[in-house]
Order: sequence, then structure tokens, then C-alpha cells
Amino acid sequence: MSHSRLTLAVESGQLELPSEGKIAVFAPTAAADLSALPKDRSTLVQPFKPDFDALTAQGFDCQIEAAGSFSAAVVFLPRAKAQAQALIAQAADLADLVIVDGQKNGGVDSMLKECRKRADILGSFSKAHGKIFWFEGGAFDDWRRTGQTDIGGYVTAPGVFSADGIDPASAALVAALPDKLGRHVADLGAGWGFLSKAILERPEVETLYLVEADHTALECAKINVQDDRAEFHWADATQWEPRARMNAVVMNPPFHTGRTADPDLGRAFISAAARMLAPNGSLWLVANRHLPYEATLSTVFASVEEIAGDNRFKILRADRPSRARR
Repeated sequence: MSHSRLTLAVESGQLELPSEGKIAVFAPTAAADLSALPKDRSTLVQPFKPDFDALTAQGFDCQIEAAGSFSAAVVFLPRAKAQAQALIAQAADLADLVIVDGQKNGGVDSMLKECRKRADILGSFSKAHGKIFWFEGGAFDDWRRTGQTDIGGYVTAPGVFSADGIDPASAALVAALPDKLGRHVADLGAGWGFLSKAILERPEVETLYLVEADHTALECAKINVQDDRAEFHWADATQWEPRARMNAVVMNPPFHTGRTADPDLGRAFISAAARMLAPNGSLWLVANRHLPYEATLSTVFASVEEIAGDNRFKILRADRPSRARR
């Protein structure tokens, strides 16, 4: 692992971490270099289950939310600006020293500019197409987020997928779903629950499993999908195992890892769906037109067809998962 900006800033003496007290670390990924931090004094705040599990396995104390007071807080800037602002405001509330790290293509320069208006910047360090800066105190009242946001009857939150409106691909999938899906259905990557709410309009559905890795999104789904047939699972959909085989799996699988397009993530979702379906089960998925999922589908399902779509999206149905995968 190459040294991060955080490690280099500390080793160079430009950034001095407190010698005592707890350190909160907001939104670190599993690949983050945290070697500069004292592990026994660090609390990692990560609501994304794969990173949460991986960092826990590395021996860190991981939490979904931060609580208490800290001598310092490190914020790794997430993609969503509103979420980044909220994390910085939270860090400033909880910690004496706030350290912000991000990539230039992720808006770290503009975030530094905005932070200068609200706090005295004590130092900064640039390396590897990014920047780290730190400050104490500051006024960030306008960046605080009280929680969820209502978008036309659905609750979302900063940083979750499609936080500002219904995803058009998911809407296209809902329009293409059949009237009957079976008794036991899973929504993999359920997000804040748009697909799930539509699935539960079918009275024959007895149990719907909402599987979502983003704890924040899942909390929104619990508000949006208030139905006794719904079960909520904070889990990595590619690893989750149901207690019974599904009649149908419905999904709009993610295809980005961080800022990088990663079709392998969608392929992993497809393989997971094949494992959890009953022999006569069906997978219904939507994907961007350019994503090459058909080859993977053909290896794990006996039948694959495009049932709807346009120049942006394709709706695919796959039937009868291959026994070779079981």
C-alpha cells in the first residue's frame, strides 16, 4: 500500500495529531491507508457494510454513527457534496481538530475554499492529485443536515443513491415488472425502497427481503416501506444468504466502486441472485445499455431475454438458474 496524504502529512511534521483522546474517522474505505492513526484510539464511522466489515477485520473499532467527543476527526470526502458538508459540520461539532482529505476531481479544492470562509485553516498538504487540510473550530451551521429529505412522498438522505429523485432506470424496471412475481422476493441493492414499495403492491408477495449495504439508505427504506411483509437486511448483497430460496429477485445493481465504473460489481450481483433463486425462479434487472451483463447471465441462467428498454436502459429477465452454480 502506498502512503496516503494523511500519513505523509504526519510523517513530514506538517500535521500533528493529538497525543491523547479519541480520533473519529468519517467515511474511510477499506483500502484507505490509516497507518498514521493510533488504532486503539480511533473510531471509524462507516455505514457501508463491505467497508465496515473489512475495516473491522483489520482490527478497527467501526461504528455506523459517531457519538461522544473527540480530540480530532478525519473526514475522507465522499462523492456527494451535501454529504461531505454534513460530515465536516458533524466533525467540527464533535472534535477539536478537523482534518479533511480528498481528491481534486472530488471537489477538495472547492471544499477548502468554502471552509476558509467558516474557519481558520491551520495547514494543507497536496499529493497524488489530492489535498489534505486541517482546521480548528469554525461556524458550519449552514452545513448541518437534520436528516432525511422528502422527494415526492419518499424519504432520502444526502449521499444515498438517487437522493434527489426517483432513478429513471428503476422507474423503467417497475413499469416492466409482471403482475405476479411469486411469494418470496428479494430486492438486492434496495436503496431507499422505491422498487420494494412497487413490488409490495402485489398481494401474492408474502415476504420481501430488502438487502442494502448503505445503512443510511436502509433507514430511509424503513420509512418508505412500511409493510409487515418487508424484511430489512443491512448486508453486502453479493454475500447475503436468504433463509429460503427466492421465487424472484429484482434489482438495479450498482456499477461503480467509488468513482470508477466497475461492471464486475453488477456481475457479482447477478451471480448472487442465481445462488439464492429457486430452480424455477426469475431475475428481473435493469442496467445501462452499455453494460455487458448478458454473457454473465447466460452462464448462470438457462434463459435470458431483454423484455423492454430504450437507448439508455435495458430491462433483462433471466429464468431457471443453472444447477451448475449450486
